[in-house]
Amino acid sequence: MQKQRAADEAHARVEELRDAYGAPTASPWSEIQTDTYETAWRAWRDLARDVQATVTEYAKDENKPRNDVEAEVKQAAKPPAEDG
Repeated sequence: MQKQRAADEAHARVEELRDAYGAPTASPWSEIQTDTYETAWRAWRDLARDVQATVTEYAKDENKPRNDVEAEVKQAAKPPAEDG
């Protein structure tokens, strides 16, 4: 659950940067903006990959459908305000 929360936070950061910088095709990003975005994107990608590997391993070990485990983890990782 902690890995999923970290991945969700990293994804939110990527979205924040996209919103703040705008589309790179509309207005070219500075080198600093590009580096910041790429670093955030790589962090999100790596965290998401780790979550997927952990979910897959757990599902296999517990003989549960992977999709069910993934849904449970995503639901458990949501902040209480998002439960609904």
